[in-house]
Amino acid sequence: MKRTAFYKFHESLGAKIVPFAGFEMPIEYSGINNEHMTVRNGVGVFDVSHMGEFWVKGPKALDLVQKVTSNDASALSVGQAQYSCLPNGKGGIVDDLLVYKFDDEKYLLVINAANIDKDWAWINEQNTMGAELENGSDAISLLAIQGPKAEAVLQKLTDIDLSAVPFYNFTTGPMAGADEVIISNTGYTGSGGFELYMYNADAEKVWNAIFEAGADEGILPIGLAARDTLRLEKGFCLYGNDIDDTTSPVEAGLGWITKFNDHNNFIDKDYLLKQKEEGVTKRLRGFVLEDRGIPRKDYEIVNENDELIGRVTSGTMSPMLQKGIGMAYLNKGYTKFDTEIYIKVRNRKLKAKVVKLPFV
Repeated sequence: MKRTAFYKFHESLGAKIVPFAGFEMPIEYSGINNEHMTVRNGVGVFDVSHMGEFWVKGPKALDLVQKVTSNDASALSVGQAQYSCLPNGKGGIVDDLLVYKFDDEKYLLVINAANIDKDWAWINEQNTMGAELENGSDAISLLAIQGPKAEAVLQKLTDIDLSAVPFYNFTTGPMAGADEVIISNTGYTGSGGFELYMYNADAEKVWNAIFEAGADEGILPIGLAARDTLRLEKGFCLYGNDIDDTTSPVEAGLGWITKFNDHNNFIDKDYLLKQKEEGVTKRLRGFVLEDRGIPRKDYEIVNENDELIGRVTSGTMSPMLQKGIGMAYLNKGYTKFDTEIYIKVRNRKLKAKVVKLPFV
């Protein structure tokens, strides 16, 4: 198992550490609810250094990015990022990712930890045009500082005007004693904040500086369990749960990152366009339990006649709503908002309602 450059901090802070995507990662410190509400109301710090980073460079960089990703990277200006996915050539998704544009011949792809080897092999296989590829995953540490007080805390540690970095934009410069940090505003919690990409050698001093700067704001380290409840309240997909090699971006409600522009000839374009035009037999939807209970991944969903109509992909007890919430692929005919559905929990059928995302 690998360890991130911040592992000793997790250990000394008493984190519950579990194997995750080949790493020993902190799942929680002070309790999921406490950590969740700290991010919603204040500021928390996630170690997400297990994520993968691939550099795509050279005169053919954009050609490769356009081929393998469903969004339109040609629309990016320098300093912008976009959410996208890697279609798998069979109508499914290899991974979802972020694409950062540094210049016309330099892009950064940030991908999920569990998929680093799979994505690296896939993108190399598609690289028929000869773009330069570099896997920087092992050299980069990544912290996500999230919450409404994150900007104020980080502003103490840099001369860069963080208020001038809009959502889905980034800049590079000094932060917390490190000279070269990528400062990105693409948060996965929906509560505001920034992600800091740094060299491993800078990790320790950056961590210490952030916690010192945030002490008066009640800053806390946050584990991956609260990261999951935070993203679910915002209706953000998690690869391996809500999207995978068997689900299409159209079925997953990710049509907004699937750009069918004339010049954008990505893998599976024709297949996905057909899905968009003809419709699909299942769609990813959010639901809220009306009965008391907690939905979990793979729980069956039935109609009032006990006929199977779907399956839960993600579920939890929402700390903000104090209700069970979840996402599921539902069969055609059950995807309209306010439709009544039933989640099978052991021997019970719990009533739920289909709702528009986000939950919070």
